Amino acid sequence: MARSLKKGPYVQASLSKKVEAMNRGGERQVIKTWSRRSTIVPEMVGHTLAVHNGKRFIPVYITENMVGHKLGEFAPTRTFRSHSSGGKSGGTASVR
Repeated sequence: MARSLKKGPYVQASLSKKVEAMNRGGERQVIKTWSRRSTIVPEMVGHTLAVHNGKRFIPVYITENMVGHKLGEFAPTRTFRSHSSGGKSGGTASVR
């Protein structure tokens, strides 16, 4: 379910303050954040945010195509190891 247009996008207050301060000063530093639920707004474009995935911080460079998405979409929380090898699958029974 989408957020109401009347309310606008959710961005954590401390995160938006840090981004605005960097825009005013013309700085480019990595900002660490735990706020995976924050929406990416146009003011963030060009910055690198380190988004926490539960174990470590994943650096995410914000581009124009990411506006409107959530920060957590770009820092996966699960690692895909791989499926079993093609020739030997343990779940199938041989027919005799």
